Parts: sequence; C-alpha cells; structure tokens
Amino acid sequence: MAKTKTGKTIKVTLVKSAIGYPKPQKATVKALGLRRLHQTVEHEDTPALRGMLAKVIHLIRIEE
Repeated sequence: MAKTKTGKTIKVTLVKSAIGYPKPQKATVKALGLRRLHQTVEHEDTPALRGMLAKVIHLIRIEE
C-alpha cells in the first residue's frame, strides 16, 4: 500500500559552513541539496528527513 503525501513541507537553510566538520556531516548537507550559505531548499516532511536534519542541526535553520 502506497503512502499518500501529507502536503507538509519543511524549509531548510544553511546558516553555517560545513568546513571543518566530519565527512558524514558534509555528505548530509550535500544530500539535503544545500550548496551555499543562506541557500534555502524545501523538502517533504518525512521521518528520514527528520533524521538527516538532526545530524546537522548545528549548521541549519528549519522552518515548518
């Protein structure tokens, strides 16, 4: 059974550089689609996304 979209989105903004942080954190920032400081992207709110955000919460700002 396929899950339906809830329509909830989260805006994620990179507010601190990933330079000097471990490679897994840099890879998470890249996987989120963030390339430059103050760049904002929108993602559908999922448990997998929430886990990614928790790993780099010190580098980003989240708006629901």
